[in-house]
Amino acid sequence: MSTKAFAAFSATEPLRDHTITRREPGAHDVEIEILYCGVCHSDIHQVRNEWHNAMYPMVPGHEIVGRITRVGAHVKKFKAGDLAGVGCLVDSCRECDACKKDLEQFCPTSVGTYNAKERDGKTITYGGYSTSIVVDEAFTLKVSDKLPLDAVAPLLCAGITTYSPLRHWKVSKGQKVGILGLGGLGHMGVKFASSFGAEVTMLSHSASKEADARRLGAHHFALCSDPAVMKSLAGTFDFILDTVSAPHDYNAYLGLLAVDGKMVCVGAPPEPAQVAAFNLIFGRKTLAGSLIGGIAETQEMLDYCAEHSIVSDIELIPIQQINEAYDRILKSDVKYRFVIDMQSLK
Repeated sequence: MSTKAFAAFSATEPLRDHTITRREPGAHDVEIEILYCGVCHSDIHQVRNEWHNAMYPMVPGHEIVGRITRVGAHVKKFKAGDLAGVGCLVDSCRECDACKKDLEQFCPTSVGTYNAKERDGKTITYGGYSTSIVVDEAFTLKVSDKLPLDAVAPLLCAGITTYSPLRHWKVSKGQKVGILGLGGLGHMGVKFASSFGAEVTMLSHSASKEADARRLGAHHFALCSDPAVMKSLAGTFDFILDTVSAPHDYNAYLGLLAVDGKMVCVGAPPEPAQVAAFNLIFGRKTLAGSLIGGIAETQEMLDYCAEHSIVSDIELIPIQQINEAYDRILKSDVKYRFVIDMQSLK
């Protein structure tokens, strides 16, 4: 099927109009008319080949929500007219230990929604900066009609990226939690951690973010650029969620953890960091990382958000403003996630 899209043709060219071919829905596939697609910072990394894995032309986008228009003969979970979502994955081997544990994100041969090769080893996947997509129902998610659909889109990446570690490390009432960085990931971390009952502190280098942090659910705000503040917080937190993708000193924040405290990185700085072993040894502290969640956990997160009225704070844009949006993301000039109205592509 001929499908309208916006694509990158090199690491240095602006994204522009393109036409791609989608497969006809197979027996287990659903076809989705894409209504909204979130813009993730990783879209920029991949478009600009900063991860050295780019395949052009590239159609980014893995925060996809829309309406199902067709279903394959053997599809059981969905019917035409249903709202649906697609996140960062569109396939996996389904047989390895990770897949059997509903951890498809760690499958060695998982297939990304875009800039990846399908399991046939030949076909390149194209993402949500397009008018439609065809996906196996096993990697398609049910989306509630209780929430504004445009603000649901970033939950498919920013949402699950922060929900998954908070759930895995059992963040709950009575715990003191720090969220490092108030951006697309950090603002969702604040919302989830506070909804789980934790006492949440926003850790930021920008005093101007205090009002927003408190509006989003943070109970406290700490200006990390103030040495006196950092000293006062030493040994405070049970859990810190590090959402920062710029280079920063992990050691400074490990010092804020209580005994048996955990710091989990979901941001991905471009350069390796140095960590002093003594900052882990004294206090039996943990420095860990987390990716997205598996399909089952992503559905759990969407259902939780529908029940608790949690969505992303967004700025809706037409696809024609995507290059400007990329520049603004790099300047941290968005609160807190761009979402593309895909009707603009038609």
